[in-house]
Amino acid sequence: MDLSTALERAKTEEDVKDAYIKALGLKGVFKGLVDIQTPEIWFEAKESPTPPLLMFAQLLTYVRAARKRGEPIPGFLCVIDREKAALMATEHALPLLEDKSIVWPKSGSAADKVMAAQIAPTIETHFILYQIDGYEAEFIKAARDAVREGRIIRTPITPNNLRQVFDKWVAMVGHELGVKNEADYAVLFFADIMHDGTNEAMRNLPARLLFSGDKPVFIIGSEQYELASERGYRNFWNIYHRPPEQKHRHYLLERRDSLLPMDDQKFKGAFYTPLHIVDKAYDQLNATLGADWQSKYIVWDMCAGVGNLEAKHSNLRNVYMSTLDQEDVTIMRSNPAFAGAEIFQYDYLNDDVTDFGEIDYALSGKLPQALRQAIADAREGKKGAKPILVLINPPYAEATNDNTAKGVASDGSGAKENVAKTRLAVSLKADYGKATNELFAQFVARIDLELPMAVLAMFSTLKYVISPTLEHFRTTWQAKFMAGFVVHSRAFDSVPGNFPIAFLVWDTSVNLAVADIETRVLDKDGQEEGEKKFVTSTGQKLLTKWIVRPRSNREQVVPLKNALTTATATKDLRGTRWSDDAIAYMWCNSNDLQQANKTALFSSGFNGGHGLFVTEENLWQAAIVFAVRRLIKPTWLNDRDQFLQPSAPLSDIFKSDCLVWMLFNGSNLTAGADGLHWNDRDWSLTNHFIPFTESEVGAERFESDFMVRYMADMDFSPEAQAVLDEGRTLFRTFHATRFPNKIREEFKLGRADAGWYQVRRALEAYGDIELIDFDPFKAAYAALTEKLRPMVFELGFLPE
Repeated sequence: MDLSTALERAKTEEDVKDAYIKALGLKGVFKGLVDIQTPEIWFEAKESPTPPLLMFAQLLTYVRAARKRGEPIPGFLCVIDREKAALMATEHALPLLEDKSIVWPKSGSAADKVMAAQIAPTIETHFILYQIDGYEAEFIKAARDAVREGRIIRTPITPNNLRQVFDKWVAMVGHELGVKNEADYAVLFFADIMHDGTNEAMRNLPARLLFSGDKPVFIIGSEQYELASERGYRNFWNIYHRPPEQKHRHYLLERRDSLLPMDDQKFKGAFYTPLHIVDKAYDQLNATLGADWQSKYIVWDMCAGVGNLEAKHSNLRNVYMSTLDQEDVTIMRSNPAFAGAEIFQYDYLNDDVTDFGEIDYALSGKLPQALRQAIADAREGKKGAKPILVLINPPYAEATNDNTAKGVASDGSGAKENVAKTRLAVSLKADYGKATNELFAQFVARIDLELPMAVLAMFSTLKYVISPTLEHFRTTWQAKFMAGFVVHSRAFDSVPGNFPIAFLVWDTSVNLAVADIETRVLDKDGQEEGEKKFVTSTGQKLLTKWIVRPRSNREQVVPLKNALTTATATKDLRGTRWSDDAIAYMWCNSNDLQQANKTALFSSGFNGGHGLFVTEENLWQAAIVFAVRRLIKPTWLNDRDQFLQPSAPLSDIFKSDCLVWMLFNGSNLTAGADGLHWNDRDWSLTNHFIPFTESEVGAERFESDFMVRYMADMDFSPEAQAVLDEGRTLFRTFHATRFPNKIREEFKLGRADAGWYQVRRALEAYGDIELIDFDPFKAAYAALTEKLRPMVFELGFLPE
């Protein structure tokens, strides 16, 4: 199939991309923020016809960010849609990337017509436009020639990326040399970068680079080293430009003694940030603050540990590193990588904090005088004062309940003692609320108090941005979001769970309410996967505030921990009281997606609480809440997303779809049963959630016909009706089956009004004896699920 035909048949943007990839025979393709990315050429793709200038504006935004991060950029750029393609050499756009008059957006998707107009004069005359209908062959030849040419725009080596470049050189080149002494890597590296591939740019270096034909040979003293494999050497110098500019060469040589190969094991500790993720953080700072940020900013890391966040820094005379433990101070001072930095012991959450929450450096006398002066100059806005950048990965610990907040932690909860008893937490609780129960938020609070003009670049969870529990904190702490990324928690050793850890950059001198943010997304290996929007939670928008919650009454009921299992807990037992006119209890713990699996429906109280009573009046809402909480599966990236109130009208069909989906979900644990024993007496459960009459399913009289009456006047979509039809078949099979006593006793089948849980589980158990065909039901339920799942986003229950 030719390209034109493939594009005519394309239904989505992915189809358009795949059509071009196949037609051009592209190899080494990666799809991420850049729609199609190969080492030689990058593509911006659209499904519908789009002006080339607008597509180039978006593509150049990604190119500029990659270049600022020190990443290689391709020799050619291409924009494509289902009608046309436009191709240009990247070198023609390079002047635009340094043009300060252009307002570059935070993300490529935000590039607009205004920006397109700004870049138009430069690139309009350089890109070649091909209408695929008529010029397909010419475009394919031109694009393939561009790939074959392999022109790459190399990244220069500067004081700001020296550490990162060196580490990559060791990994790609140094390890192939078989060097006996790791300390020799630094001198061999300088011999390599101070050579243009033909001639030496600097002489009298401790090591030399010669070429035997086209093969590099390194000489240091009496030792001679050749590469075991030249692949890494070629790849490295495809990325970087050599030699460095003349103005940087002597400074770079002065830093030689601080360069030793970085070993992650040297930095392992409680709050260790992996070095490949530190690399990405420095790339982000380059892109956000400019390539000269290391010389422009004074940097203070007040929870430095053993310094791995500063391992990639190249201008350490501007760096202050403090930490709680004196042992860590000793380790950092002995590391040549930190030569020039000011390193000192300091307890940031206790030292120099007065009883009134003010900062008085005379209390401890620990803060270096130069840092005190820099802080004072920055606060006063003194002319020529260097701005301050706080670069931290603060410790994460939380006092999660009253005991741990008081420092007891005797309940086995795993929460940390004395978290909320630091001098800072005690003095600032009124201003920052529950945030003072969290160590990382206490760091942010003191930074806000002490360094109100600083830029904050911090690794942390996203709790302070999106969690409802820190809404009070966000009313006090305000700053302008600049940029950032999130990375899979599995990138960090010994971090349990799957969730995003964010590296976000904030300008605290600008008092803006924390709002929704967009970040880049990295996998655990640091590779880009796309973008993600995180929505800031406010109480008014949360789904938990949407549904009517009836109050409990004095009627005692049996607390359950499963459909037919009574509670065994004695401490903090919930679910022992009922509510007027209640027909069920719905467990729906917490408002974020990571807790969505804690959603279930019971015919009595639930022993853990954290839910609501279901009545005839709120049943339609309860069904929707149940469905939207269960339809979307948590992933590492979305599990902190908050459920929101609907932002669009809800149709009657959507409501009935959700009700049917809930009735036949595995977490519908409503049941009809006798003989439940709790608190020295027997209890019965009445099931109000059977959507069929006795005659429809061949059953004896049900105690309640509530659901049949409730659904009598409803309209159902074809998908929901199919679920009802297949569900009816299973209910009919259930009531026609004579179950063995073992199954009847296990699922308490002594009454006619067995619930979906009992029907499903009993038939599954009986399937060991006689085959029960669940496949038609599963197919119908899957079709209803696929219909409802995108509507969770379309109707605003979760951010897209």
